[in-house]
Amino acid sequence: MENDEFTLYDLKVEVTRGEKPFVCSHREGDAFLVQGENLVFPEGGAFSLYTLSALLPLLPAKQRPLQDADWMGTDDIIACPDPNCGARFKITRVGT
Repeated sequence: MENDEFTLYDLKVEVTRGEKPFVCSHREGDAFLVQGENLVFPEGGAFSLYTLSALLPLLPAKQRPLQDADWMGTDDIIACPDPNCGARFKITRVGT
C-alpha cells in the first residue's frame, strides 16, 4: 500500500513596496494567511480581487515541498498585476 500523506506549508502573503507608487487599493503591510486550503484574512482585512486572482495559481505550488533547483523556492516576490502599480506581494512559508 502506498503512503499518500504529504505536508503542506502554511503561507503568509504580505503587501510590500516596490519602486513605483501604489495606484491600486493596496496598503503596505496588509496580509493574509493560507492555512491548508483556507485563506485567512485579519478581522476587517481586505484584498484586491484582481491581485488575488493573479496570486492564487502560485499558492498551492508554494505550499508543497520543492526540489532544490525549483524556481518556486527562490522567487517569493510577486508584482501587482497592474503594471502601473508599485505594490509587491511577498509569499513566505510560516509553518506546516
